[in-house]
Amino acid sequence: MALSGLRLERARASRQFTDGRFRNTAPVGPGLQGNPLPLLGEYFFNGTQRTPPAPLPVLSPLEAWTRRPGSGFRVTWLGHSTMLLELDGARILTDPVWGERASPMSFAGPKRFHPAPVPLDALPELDAVLLSHDHYDHLCRATVAALAKRRVPFVTALGVGAHLEAYGVAPELITELDWWEETRVGPVGFTATPSQHFSGRGLGDRNGTLWASWVLTTDRRRVFFSGDTGLTPEFEEIGRRHGPFDLVMLEVGAFHPSWGGIHLGPENALKAHAMLGGGTLMPVHWGTFNLALHAWDEPAETLVRLAEEQRVRLFTPRLGSAVEPSHVEAVTPWWREVGAVELAMRPAAGG
Repeated sequence: MALSGLRLERARASRQFTDGRFRNTAPVGPGLQGNPLPLLGEYFFNGTQRTPPAPLPVLSPLEAWTRRPGSGFRVTWLGHSTMLLELDGARILTDPVWGERASPMSFAGPKRFHPAPVPLDALPELDAVLLSHDHYDHLCRATVAALAKRRVPFVTALGVGAHLEAYGVAPELITELDWWEETRVGPVGFTATPSQHFSGRGLGDRNGTLWASWVLTTDRRRVFFSGDTGLTPEFEEIGRRHGPFDLVMLEVGAFHPSWGGIHLGPENALKAHAMLGGGTLMPVHWGTFNLALHAWDEPAETLVRLAEEQRVRLFTPRLGSAVEPSHVEAVTPWWREVGAVELAMRPAAGG
């Protein structure tokens, strides 16, 4: 989808926009790097359990949502990068995907491991929807079209609003930000911050819209949401400007060494967490879609092992569980309950 009018003018004014396309601060090749043959061999012959061996445990948060969080901050992980953040009186929904597949097609593409913990129409009243970028596992057309009927404000990165308008969101409800720009919805400030990734929803629109990580602030709290990103030195600048954070939500799944420039994975997530200034770390972008070659639970297992070694405080809520991060003292390794016999027979991740 080509940008036009004021949207194109704003893109041209961005330091990240050159020759009609957005770019990362440092050059990075999206996708495969080097010889693809070993990766193809791994795809067909590595034998990992890329989908769960049994249904995932999913809870309903509906009863919990009838009560305000005592601490003022509660998180409900609804799968992948979709979270309902209850932040000092405001409700923010991130990267909402209720579709069965992370794909432009209803009959093909990565299929959900689990149903959404609640129907889309059962969500409580929302103050804003935050969209990190336009990839299908973060921006779902059917979901956006349904949310558009609620007339909820959308906050997103430059250019992504063109998709939202096409899917039914009223233009006056869309705020698009360049990196380091800020806006406010109710008590929550939103700042678009750098990330290292790419964008596009078709063969001809690569990098036609911007991608971003996000800082959410209130008078009492600071929260970081990575969206999709590889490891970038810009995390240090984000930490200096906006940290420390009460919760750092970082992507850990859909990782492979060949994609190290555009996805973190567990090891680099811990490096990014340190660069951002520490705080409680919540792993996201895993456990819902088969988007890579690793075992479905490897991101969580590897992260838990490394975080214990590095004494990093993790927050790993169950799917659908409405949890206040400040009330959690230990990791909840819920994924080990899935097909426990099969998992016990498999070598540990990283072993």
